[in-house]
Amino acid sequence: MPEISRFFGIVIRMFYADHQPAHFHASYGKNHVKIRIDTMSVIDGELPSRALGLVIEWSALHQKELLECWNHAEESLPLDKIAPLE
Repeated sequence: MPEISRFFGIVIRMFYADHQPAHFHASYGKNHVKIRIDTMSVIDGELPSRALGLVIEWSALHQKELLECWNHAEESLPLDKIAPLE
């Protein structure tokens, strides 16, 4: 699963040829979550509230880039890195 961003100990990844809806995976320590790209809502899993807030903030800033990564992943194309939250 390619890493597309990393910030404040949070790692953002996306699978190739993953199932719908369009989403990404975020992990922080032992916690993992799947986030829908279109609604920025949690599909599955959990993160500590502070980490989840940072992930949602980051995804709102990079929603278009996340959708581009999703489209590339569906076509098994290389995924671009997305700037971290600063």
